[in-house]
Amino acid sequence: MAPTKTQFGYRRHPDQDRAGANLAEHAVVVVGAGPVGLSLAIDLAQRGQSVVLLDDADRIGEGSRAICFSKRSLEFWDRLGIGQRMVDKGVVWSVGKIFHGASQLYQFNLLPEEGHKRPAFINLQQFYAEAYLVDRVGELPAIDLRWRNKVVGLEQRNDHVLLTIETPDGPYRLHAGFVVACDGARSSLRQMVGAEFAGQVFEDQFLIADVKMTAAFPTERWFWFDPPFHAGRSALLHKQPDDIWRIDLQLYPDADPVAEKRPENVRPRIARMLGHDKFDFEWISLYKFQCRRMDRFLHGRVIFAGDAAHQVSPFGARGANSGLEDAENIAWKLDRVLRGTSPEALLGSYHTERSAAADENIRESTRSTDFMAPVVATGSAVCARRCCRWRRKPSSASAWSMAGGCRCPRSMTRRCQPRIEKCGAAARDQARRCRTRRSRRIPARRCS
Repeated sequence: MAPTKTQFGYRRHPDQDRAGANLAEHAVVVVGAGPVGLSLAIDLAQRGQSVVLLDDADRIGEGSRAICFSKRSLEFWDRLGIGQRMVDKGVVWSVGKIFHGASQLYQFNLLPEEGHKRPAFINLQQFYAEAYLVDRVGELPAIDLRWRNKVVGLEQRNDHVLLTIETPDGPYRLHAGFVVACDGARSSLRQMVGAEFAGQVFEDQFLIADVKMTAAFPTERWFWFDPPFHAGRSALLHKQPDDIWRIDLQLYPDADPVAEKRPENVRPRIARMLGHDKFDFEWISLYKFQCRRMDRFLHGRVIFAGDAAHQVSPFGARGANSGLEDAENIAWKLDRVLRGTSPEALLGSYHTERSAAADENIRESTRSTDFMAPVVATGSAVCARRCCRWRRKPSSASAWSMAGGCRCPRSMTRRCQPRIEKCGAAARDQARRCRTRRSRRIPARRCS
């Protein structure tokens, strides 16, 4: 298994020696040195603002994590001076294919026309993206990046925020004009302001394996329903730099996370998929996904961005990319407020615009999740329950043929299994009929 890619040392800052009425004052403090926080700090610094950037860790790069970065994100990074470096290292792709069993059912191209400076997507491990951003931060003296500085206290005042920060040398405090929380899905700052994080948590579990191997697969995104190597579930394959391949395998909701992550249990699954065992593991993880967001992205002088403000499922690559759009949106507004060229009320438009974007992303990624993570695929998708929910018809006939009518709730997976063979033919017949129907909502066939 690959170790941590990059690690940084803690250093004591003069702010830690100030106390009482002599606390340090900073116009902007960004909490969280992930892609969103780093990009926001760079954008503000390039606009002439001084930024303190805090992170509670001293490392980046355990596992690939977010890997799909969009054309718009690359254009944003172009403005920050690192877009070309990302593209040079990343794997460029625009074509995706969807399979049922061993048969290809659908193909799409996200950027069919020529003449664009940037591709539709690149695949790039998050640790590379963060490392390149950290290198850019090092070129900008206006950014003070402090590793192993964990915010443990937050008090809102009339014209500033008082932060308490824990370090290896003990706690210290400072004043911030504005705080931007980019501290991820488990945001401690979100808890400090007492904000709720409402939404839907999906029961599906997915196994992620970053596999190092030499393969002749094209640089395309491949998705399978009911593949012969992983019957009754779904699978995903796409290439990363350094001959690393990301493989996602859907698991049953009641799968034991500890057991499923053991390399000796993962290896046979991957070998069945690839047809050989000539590969090494770089990283193995397991995840459940969520579609949630805060009710308000602004809490006084604390602004939330990225996963701290909203979460979506990984289907559609809307997570990190929407967080980068948050950063770009808030940077120019915060710059104008700090310069006094716009009133503080301008920041309210950040919530208006980005919460609407979050709602759209959550809606679309939830639909994608419902479609792309079935309990069982077309031949066994008719529910064994006596009463099924209606399915929304996907946007294309090919997609609907893969959906195969209704499916039972994920908790019913094992109960449905004995009836799969009996219902398979009915499911295929229903799918064929559904392709010709004009109605947007189609009732489920009932299995007896």
